[in-house]
Amino acid sequence: MKNVRDQVRNYISVNFLMGLQDAAITDHASFLDLGIIDSTGVIELIAFLEETYGIRVEDAEIVPDNLDSLEAIDKYVARKTFSCASSMTA
Repeated sequence: MKNVRDQVRNYISVNFLMGLQDAAITDHASFLDLGIIDSTGVIELIAFLEETYGIRVEDAEIVPDNLDSLEAIDKYVARKTFSCASSMTA
């Protein structure tokens, strides 16, 4: 099973970089600073995250600290999935 970073890296490569495999996206690279994702792309990325990981991205959570790099997304999804799992067992 692929980890979050690999799944998101693949999604971005296929959907925003037209499958360019040699366009290596480092874990810390800013999608916005590099021009990989624009505001419409952020909405598409959110839809992917919600569908793939069964999370709900709230409006207040749509900030670069959560969604602007592979590392940020990995940490964000981990927090959200942990939060969802915790609320189900409570």
